[in-house]
Amino acid sequence: VSLAENREARAELIQEIEAFRKHILRSVMWLALGIIVSAAFTQPISQILIEPLRTNSELIAIELTSIEVTESLNVFMRIVLLGGLTLVFPIIAFEFWLFAAPGLKPPAKKKSLLGIPFATILFIGGVIFSYYILVPSALVAMRLLNDFFGWNTQWTPDSYFRFCTGLILWMGIGFEFPIVIWILTGLGIVKPQTLKEQWRLAIVIIAVLAAMITPTVDPVTMTLVMGPLIALYF
Repeated sequence: VSLAENREARAELIQEIEAFRKHILRSVMWLALGIIVSAAFTQPISQILIEPLRTNSELIAIELTSIEVTESLNVFMRIVLLGGLTLVFPIIAFEFWLFAAPGLKPPAKKKSLLGIPFATILFIGGVIFSYYILVPSALVAMRLLNDFFGWNTQWTPDSYFRFCTGLILWMGIGFEFPIVIWILTGLGIVKPQTLKEQWRLAIVIIAVLAAMITPTVDPVTMTLVMGPLIALYF
């Protein structure tokens, strides 16, 4: 019987959509709260993000120069969004668990609940790895490329923080790879044996994802992105 003809199935679908909408709305509210809290610490967070320019000998001479009227506002929004999402990530993950929990069996429900702190640790791990490893190496690569062309390196705050926050955010999301695989195997969509046999294809896919995540084209930074993702896959 088609969904259009089955009133019970149609009502159940509408109920699921409504429940999902409520959890999405609550997630947005939590994110808004995280953004408000993060906004109070925007200035110290910005100082943390520009620390590579102050501590790396290859970058210490570079200064940020604002050239657009709304540039400081763009930087502010990027920082509060990244800070707010990082702050409330466990709560948003819990909201999605609340949506999926009614359809899970008790053992699966407990295991999936334990996955929330694991997912949080992975996200924070991606943020830390990106901040301490990827961002400095990518910045040095860009400065050396400027030197190759004979250009003076003078970045704007908007381009610098867009570069840093984008790399940090996507790497944090990329570190959720094991959680995605865990969910897919739990649903029976993929099997561990298949993942083991198709590891060559997985590395190619990871290379493509790394090229999309990495804002630079140098092989060193791309390899640094691929390394942990490949390790997380296995």
